[in-house]
Formats: sequence, structure tokens, C-alpha cells
Amino acid sequence: MAELLHVENLSAGYGEAVVLTGVSLSLPEGQTLALLGRNGTGKTTLMNTLAGATRQHAGSIRLGDIALHQLPSHERAAAGIGWVPQERNIFKSLTVHENLTAVARPARGHAPQWTPARVYELFPRLAERKGNLGTQLSGGEQQMLAVGRALVLNPRLLLLDEPLEGLAPIIVEELLRAIGRITREEGLSAIIVEQHPQAILAISDHAAVLDRGSVVHRGGAAELRAQPALLDQLLGVVR
Repeated sequence: MAELLHVENLSAGYGEAVVLTGVSLSLPEGQTLALLGRNGTGKTTLMNTLAGATRQHAGSIRLGDIALHQLPSHERAAAGIGWVPQERNIFKSLTVHENLTAVARPARGHAPQWTPARVYELFPRLAERKGNLGTQLSGGEQQMLAVGRALVLNPRLLLLDEPLEGLAPIIVEELLRAIGRITREEGLSAIIVEQHPQAILAISDHAAVLDRGSVVHRGGAAELRAQPALLDQLLGVVR
């Protein structure tokens, strides 16, 4: 299976502050990585670094044959990065449909095309609210729109930073089904940061755990999910 993402000896942070140190990981084409760790261990910083929103001090990031670390943040979407940050970053003054059409770009080669119509099929709630402004959406609907906006970029790699945070259980289930379809059925590569490890491990192929800005565990998602004691130990959970 061809390698899509390769991160080597990455150090990055904000200004002179270094948060990540010596991070190395890889992801094959068409697979999903669950990125886990306690709060403040560098997960969001790693996602921001892949998207180009931090200061990189050392190391390299390659997406296929593209040296991603050499590109400014505004060029990484064109290179194949679809980023859903914690803040969602939807255009709140635009309608749902305008949010999707404003950023849409065609798929590369013969890949399945993500269009606004397909996003509406994935998230029927958005179809019902396509004329609503971003400010008129619930938190769950805003998250669905943020995912839809990333999809219509037709990325090679989808970055989801805590997509379930603060959402009602019924919305969490709906988003998990959608993310599972995107990754399992559509075969889109993804990295998912989440505080619900069991839920995300269930729809991921690989797992990595960060602690103090470094990778302390890498392996199969199913294997880690089947070892709750090890998972608790890695995440600092006391029962």
C-alpha cells in the first residue's frame, strides 16, 4: 500500500516556544490514523503544523511526492489537505450553500468527486438548512458544515481536530457514521484527534499517542482498542 503522509523528526510550536519534538509518523493511502493523548500533549499543534498554522523548527512533512513543509498554509489545501480545526472556521455570514460553493475545487484524476450535492446526501440536516446563515446553525450543524467544506476541497488527507467535542450524543452518533463512511467506504485518508478514544479507534486503522509533544506509542487501532488497560495507561486514565 502506497504511503501518503510521511512525517520525519518534526519539531514545531508557536514563535520560539517548541511544543512538538522529534515527531515521526506515517500513513498509507486510504487509511485512517487516530491521534490520541491527554489534553496539552501536542495533538492540536501537530494538526496545525500539518495545515501550516505553526512555526516549524525542524523535520519534514511529505504528502505523496509534495514537500508539504516547504509550502505556506494557503497552498496546502491545493496540495491536498482538508482541515477541520477545533474552531470550525465556517463563514458565519454566508449561507450553508454559499459556504460549500465558495471553497469547492475539483477532484484530482479519477477520484470520486465531493460536491455540495454529495455533502447534502451525507448530511441531510444541511440540505434542510442550505439557505440558513452560519450563525443560524446549531453547534452540531456547524460541525457538519465544517466537515462538508473540507470535503468539497476534494482533499487527499482530511484532518479532523476533535470533531465530536461538545456535541449532543445523537449528533455524535451521526457524525461518527458520516466519518466512518468517508474513511471506510470512500477510502479517504484521515487523521482524527479525539477525546473519545474507543469511538475513534473503532473507525481507524492506526493509532498514535502523544505525550509531552512526542510520540510514545504507534500501532494498530484495533490492537490498542482491545487493550483498555494499556490505553488507560497511555492516556493517564485512573480507574
